[in-house]
Amino acid sequence: MASRRRGATGGEGDGLGSVGASMSAQTPRPPAEWDREADIVVIGAGATGLPAAIVAREAGASVILVEAEGDIGGHAIISGGNIPLGGGTSVQKKYGIEDSPDLLFRDLTDWSVVGPNGFPDYRYNDREIIRAFADNSASAFEWLVAHGVVFVDKAPDALGGNSVGNSVPREMHWPMVHTGEPADPMTQKTRSSGNGLMRSLEVAAKKAGVEILLEHRMTSIHRQSSSFGPVLGISVDNKGARLDIRARKAVVIGTGGSTGNVNFRRMFDPRLTEEYCGLAGMPWSDQDASGELAAMAIGASLWGFYNQTGEFGSNVTKPGSVGCQYNYRHLQWMPGSPVFDRARATGLRVANWQDLILVNMLGKRFYDETGGQYIANNYNSLDPYVQGSWLNAENLKWSPNNFLNAALAGIGDGSNGGGPIWAIFDSDAVAREGWTPTPPYVDIDAGFFFSADRLADLAEKIVMKYQRVPMPRANLEETVARYNSFVDRGVDEDFGKPEPTHKIVQPPFYAAWATPVVHDTRAGLRINASCQVVDMNGEVIPSLYCGGESAGGFSQHGLARAVCQGYIAGKSAAADTLKH
Repeated sequence: MASRRRGATGGEGDGLGSVGASMSAQTPRPPAEWDREADIVVIGAGATGLPAAIVAREAGASVILVEAEGDIGGHAIISGGNIPLGGGTSVQKKYGIEDSPDLLFRDLTDWSVVGPNGFPDYRYNDREIIRAFADNSASAFEWLVAHGVVFVDKAPDALGGNSVGNSVPREMHWPMVHTGEPADPMTQKTRSSGNGLMRSLEVAAKKAGVEILLEHRMTSIHRQSSSFGPVLGISVDNKGARLDIRARKAVVIGTGGSTGNVNFRRMFDPRLTEEYCGLAGMPWSDQDASGELAAMAIGASLWGFYNQTGEFGSNVTKPGSVGCQYNYRHLQWMPGSPVFDRARATGLRVANWQDLILVNMLGKRFYDETGGQYIANNYNSLDPYVQGSWLNAENLKWSPNNFLNAALAGIGDGSNGGGPIWAIFDSDAVAREGWTPTPPYVDIDAGFFFSADRLADLAEKIVMKYQRVPMPRANLEETVARYNSFVDRGVDEDFGKPEPTHKIVQPPFYAAWATPVVHDTRAGLRINASCQVVDMNGEVIPSLYCGGESAGGFSQHGLARAVCQGYIAGKSAAADTLKH
């Protein structure tokens, strides 16, 4: 049946509207008629959705996979491409690394592991979910290899990992979409990107017969009633036309998390207001909480909130570039990328934080610019290490690592959100860093980069949507003068920056966007070991599955949990015996 053209937020059976932009909890009514149907409907063609779709299809189920964007891959395809699947993989065995599901489980549930700032990495992981991950991790890795994913032939290492366990190395890589160019052969052996994973899975999905519908944005999930019965299917918007897709057996949510939904992410951290707009993975793909909101509207529970607010890992990161909106430290958009028209600038990659100072909206420094972000536990982060030993924390040297907290603290005006952070530097810094302070390297038109021949004029020029108060001219002049005096003395009397090195004296002067970046989603829908979604009463919602960053209860960054849970969800959904 042809799709019925209706508004994306209106029409029969459409109670949620555009769930990515709405916090509505109104329950959608199932449509009277379905336009399409399949055994399994998967939402999102990322690191959870593609494995789930392939596994289900190869188990004999018909599969329709819907993707909101114009290409597959989600955040995974523009990730750093590091995947810590362990528990005894063939590569670990090849290189003499002794790992097991039990060791992996104990690593990722060890209450005693804390960072130098006192925050625990694994204490609040859901044991049922971690047990399932540990038991399926090696199988998921071998499944990837069998489906065409080519890994660099080297021993697993600790490069790029984030909350992957302390006992043994597990990180694997593959031989970049963000440059618009092929990978450099000179760096293929040491660098990787999610392209190597997701394009291989795309080929496998098409070979298996998965039907992929691009530019089909899920707007609601339909259940028999608001709190009873199985999930029946979904509604999607395709360029203004609504399509209702029936799932004869199950729906799998792989929508990728909630970092891009301001009101949703502020449930976990009220500081993360609108100015934190340089989301990692954007503008390739958003994390709009659409899967979570649609599932909540039919009774689903959220889970694992602490893992989103705890000061560890990459929930929020220090920027890697300045002068552009999308400034995640492991991703730089280049001309030639298919989304560069939306990214608008590459940014100026900072090699040495001694070359600039960072100021808040009022033009005042707030912390040592060389300070780092939160860290996470990986292989050999604690040495010596004994699983479950109180000495793991006792032997640590206290180091609070408060750069991000200072940046997000605000200006004391009673408003939530820290506001923009600006990198201030001069033409001598431009020469030292080898920067080109003009487009396409910086984003002038959208207000993420300013320049002037006098500091007072520079402060006055900083006008953009997130700068809610004018920067006082005198403040910036006084801040720079005081910092220059610290360079003369070799001591930062305000924040202890080690041996401040370079004065800011040579015009023109520059102000470049350097606001922290929202990255990981580590809280989401409650699931069980089979990746079934669970409601507020602790009961399974029949025929609804979820994995990856849309699921809660698992404190780990990156691809491994998404791939493994997609693998589990695909098997579980295909084996679901409840037909409707």
